[in-house]
Amino acid sequence: MPETKKNYILLIILFSLGWAFMYADRNILSPVMSVIGHDWNLTKSQLGLMSTVFFLTYAAMQIPAGFLADRFGRLSVLVAGYILFGIGTLLSGMVSGLGIFLIVRAITGIGEGTYYSPQYAISSVAIPKRYRGVSSAVINSGMALGISLGFIASSYLTFTLKKNWQFSFILFGVMTVVVAILISVFIKDNKHYKIKQEKAKSLPAMNLKLLFSKNHIFTYILIFCSLYGFFGMLTWLPYYLQTVRGVGGSQTGIIASLVPWASIPGAIFFGYVSDRIKNKKPLILFLSLVGAACQFVIPYASNYSLMIVGLVVYGLAGKLALDPVLVAYIAENTPSLMYSRAYGIFNFAGVVSSVFAPYITGYFADLTGKLEIGFYLSGVLLLIGGILFMFTNAKPNASSYATQNVGEIAPN
Repeated sequence: MPETKKNYILLIILFSLGWAFMYADRNILSPVMSVIGHDWNLTKSQLGLMSTVFFLTYAAMQIPAGFLADRFGRLSVLVAGYILFGIGTLLSGMVSGLGIFLIVRAITGIGEGTYYSPQYAISSVAIPKRYRGVSSAVINSGMALGISLGFIASSYLTFTLKKNWQFSFILFGVMTVVVAILISVFIKDNKHYKIKQEKAKSLPAMNLKLLFSKNHIFTYILIFCSLYGFFGMLTWLPYYLQTVRGVGGSQTGIIASLVPWASIPGAIFFGYVSDRIKNKKPLILFLSLVGAACQFVIPYASNYSLMIVGLVVYGLAGKLALDPVLVAYIAENTPSLMYSRAYGIFNFAGVVSSVFAPYITGYFADLTGKLEIGFYLSGVLLLIGGILFMFTNAKPNASSYATQNVGEIAPN
C-alpha cells in the first residue's frame, strides 16, 4: 500500500477515534441523569443545565480555536485541548455537588472546543477532494460509536454492574488522555499547509467576508437547526425512554444507540453520493426534511415499534448523515487557507443551539409536564433550516476564490 494512502487511513482512524471519545464523554451523562437528579435533588431544568454549561463553553471556543489553529498550528491547538478535555472528564467523576460539577463540565467544554475546526481543516487539506465526503463520513462514524459507547457503558456500569455513576467519567477520562497522546504522535500537519500558514498571517482582515457569503450563512443556519434537535435528543432520549415510555434503565442505552448505529451506513452512503454529485443542494434538502419528519414521529407514535422505526430512520438520514455533506459543502465554498476559521464558525453556529436545547427541553417539560414538546420544536426548526437552505446558490463560491491573491495552494 502506498505510503500516502497509509497516512490517509491512519489519519481517518485516529480522528474517528477522537470523535468517539468526544461523544462518549457527552453521553455517559444522559443515562444516569435520573440517578444524579435523585442524589442531588435536582429539577429537570437543573439537569438540563449540566449539558447547557458544557455546550456554552464548547460553543464559545469554536471561533477562537479556528483562528488560533490557522495562525499557530492546527495540531498543537487540537492536542492541547484534547488533553484538557480528558482531565475535565476525569474530574467530573471526582466532584460532589452541582456547583462544582458545572465548573468542571465548563472546563471540559473548553477542551473539546478545540477539536472540530482543526480536525476538519487538517483532514480537508490532507485528503483528496474526490474522497472528502466519504472520508468525513467515516471520521464522523466515530461520533456514532462514541454515542453508543457512552450510552451503553454508562447504563451498563451503573445499572447492571452497580457501579456508582462517577465511575464512567473516571474511566473515560483516563482513556481520553491516551487518545490525545496517540494523535500527537501519529498525526502531522500537511507540509503544504505549513507553507500556507505563513502566508495566512498576512491575509487582510477583509477576507473574512468570504466566510459570510449567502451560501455560508444559510449553511450556518441549517446546522444550527440540525444540531438543536440532535443534542436535545441525545440529552433527553434515555430519560424520556425511562420516565415516559417505561423502558428499564439497563435497556435505555441500547435503544438510544439505535440512532448512532444506524447513522454509520447512512452517513457513509450519503457521503459517497455527495462525492459524486456536483450540486449537493437537493441531497441536503432531502436529509433535512427526513430528519424533521422523524423528530415528529418519535414522540407522536403511540406504537412502540413505530417509535423504534423513527429512531432508526433518524439515524440513517439525520444529523450524523447530514454533517459530512455539509462539511464537504463548506470546503467547496471556502479557500483552504481559511478552513479552520470556516469550520470554527460553522460548528459555532451548530453548537450554539446545543447550549439552548437541553435547558429549553427541560424547561418546557417542567412547565407542561411533557417532554414531547422538545421533539416537536426540534422538528419545526429543522424544517425552517431546510426551507432557508433552498435560497443558496447552486454554484459553489470557492470556484471564484481561486483567482484571488490569497496564496492558495491546492490540497493534495
